[in-house]
Amino acid sequence: MEGTVRMAVAGVTGRMGRVLMEAVTAREGAVPGAALTRPGGEGVGQDAGTLSGLAPLGVRVSDSLRDSLDDFDVLIDFTAPEATLEHLAVCARAGKPVVIGTTGFTPEQKARITEYAARVPVVLAPNMSIGVNVVLDLLDRAARALGEDCDIEIIEAHHRFKKDAPSGTALRMGEVVAGALGRDLRKVAVYGREGIEDERDRNTVGFSTVRGGDIVGEHTVLFAAMGERVEIAHKASSRLTFARGAVRAAMWLASRPAGQYDMADVLSL
Repeated sequence: MEGTVRMAVAGVTGRMGRVLMEAVTAREGAVPGAALTRPGGEGVGQDAGTLSGLAPLGVRVSDSLRDSLDDFDVLIDFTAPEATLEHLAVCARAGKPVVIGTTGFTPEQKARITEYAARVPVVLAPNMSIGVNVVLDLLDRAARALGEDCDIEIIEAHHRFKKDAPSGTALRMGEVVAGALGRDLRKVAVYGREGIEDERDRNTVGFSTVRGGDIVGEHTVLFAAMGERVEIAHKASSRLTFARGAVRAAMWLASRPAGQYDMADVLSL
């Protein structure tokens, strides 16, 4: 089929990996090309479709990205920072585009991604949801109109298994708001409060984190003024929301030149 994009999914035995495989099979023009797990991980040799609760796909789970390079056009990676960087290094040498939904990167690791993106096209986004990226656009506008007169707080909630906090999405929201106001988030962020403090500094951006149960992902940005408040929120009820966005990004990325992109580029926001 002309225009078909063969996709590899990293971490296919994990919660997000299985949903990504489902999203790939459901997207017109996308086909599963490779399914990857960590070296010696569970599921090696099994059919990726069966493992993901789908019909058999004829794609066997592999623990070697290098051995799978001929089987895919774009890699989608929602694993962990160290693993993602290893995969990106392999793909950069092979000229393979990569969609990265992994979060929790350090500034140094982000700099390495930028270096690799000079060689291959990379979409890096802490949240692939179409809705969240529309919210980011709204936050930029809201911050410019309201931010100087409001206290800004970001509240996020995720399932009990999520390791990084605040979430990558919450941090990106903070970056957007701070950037719109000409502030450096690294200097104005406040991560939690305890005890007796002085009056709140209006220039700060506060973060609150909730971890519990099976919450997929909820984010609220609060602009609180004296006499009124504005809340911009996004709530995800299924990981398919993120997976569909990632597959859309992979379809878009397949024909792009080397460079680092985000979901705003994918969605033309």
